[in-house]
Amino acid sequence: MSRLEPIALASADAKSQPIFAALNAKLGFVPNMARVLAYSPAALDGYAKLNGALAGGSLNAKVREQLALAIAEANLCGYCLSAHSAIGAKVGLTTAEILAARQGGAPDPKSDALVKFARTVVLQKGEVSDATLAQVRAAGASDGEIVEVVANVALNLLTNYVNHVARTPIDFPAVNPGS
Repeated sequence: MSRLEPIALASADAKSQPIFAALNAKLGFVPNMARVLAYSPAALDGYAKLNGALAGGSLNAKVREQLALAIAEANLCGYCLSAHSAIGAKVGLTTAEILAARQGGAPDPKSDALVKFARTVVLQKGEVSDATLAQVRAAGASDGEIVEVVANVALNLLTNYVNHVARTPIDFPAVNPGS
C-alpha cells in the first residue's frame, strides 16, 4: 500500500508541469515515481536536472540502465527494477543483459567493470578499496567515468529511497528483487 500517493497530474505545482511534459514525451506517461517526487518541486527538479546532465555525459544509455538495474537490485527496489527493466529494453538491452546487470555484471569487460564498481559503491557506502578502483581503471574506465558512475549511484539511490519510503505503486511491468 502506498504511503505517499502519486500527485494527480492536474494538481501538481506549475514548476513540475514542464518536467511531467518531458517525461510524458519520452515514456508516453508520467511515472508514479515522478509524481511522488513532485511533492517537492525542488526534489523533482533536482532529479530531472541530474538525470539530464548525466544523459549528456560519457556513459551511454545502455550503461546507465545497467548501472540503474544493479543499484536497484542491491537496494531491493522493485519500483526501480521494474522501471529500468522496461527502459533498459527500450534502449536496446537484451533480456540476458538486463538479468546480468541485476546480478552485478555485463557482457563486455568495460561495462562489466563499471556495473561491478557501482554495485560495490552501493554495498560499501562509497568506501571502496584501492584494489576496487584499480580494477575499474584496468578495464579502461577514465576518472571522469568513475565520477559519473558515482553520480549515477547517487541519482539512483535518491529514487530507490523515495520509492521505499513512499511505497510507490509500480506502473511498469512488475519485476521483483531477487527473482
